[in-house]
Amino acid sequence: MALVKHNNNSISAVTSMPNISTGSMTLIKEQTASSSASISFVDGSSDVVLDSTYPIYKFEFINIHPATDLAFFTFNLSVDTGSNYNVTKTSTHFHAGHNEAGDTTYFQYDASRDLAQSTAFENININTGNGNDECVSGSMTLFNPSSTTFVKHYISKSATYNGYDYMFNHHVAGYGNTTSAVDAVQFKMSSGNIDAGTIKLYGIKDS
Repeated sequence: MALVKHNNNSISAVTSMPNISTGSMTLIKEQTASSSASISFVDGSSDVVLDSTYPIYKFEFINIHPATDLAFFTFNLSVDTGSNYNVTKTSTHFHAGHNEAGDTTYFQYDASRDLAQSTAFENININTGNGNDECVSGSMTLFNPSSTTFVKHYISKSATYNGYDYMFNHHVAGYGNTTSAVDAVQFKMSSGNIDAGTIKLYGIKDS
């Protein structure tokens, strides 16, 4: 295939471009925490769609503020419309950190936080501060949850102002080891309530 080189003149002469196919991101549901023990998104409940309508689902969490200092923000998956959040998962964690004093930095794999065929809630981050200005924000993407053939991959990225005055950037990836359709996702803190914050669920089309 030949390469085409453009210069300023050739680009300025273009009067039209063909349509380029891009993924479409649709807001499905937004929930706001207020001293909430958990926030759940269940397919078919309260206008939530979490089925074969979209091949990719993305959760964005904004300014999640815990009631309890140093709590972890977590999630789990369900295959029975939220009756149980206990899907077996295997995952990997790494993070970078930098303190406000500017004298300590981290970049490390966190073997104490990953899961190995565990039904426990997945840690999105660690040690979220509960000071008035402390919180965690980020996203979690869930791929093809309605598949009855493949495991369910997920990727999470987040930024945390933690209780020790550090900025941490957490990266989590894993899979729910089930070929049953995942039809519900629940978020909660490792201890105490979600004092405040917003979680938005989007569906993403692949064409």
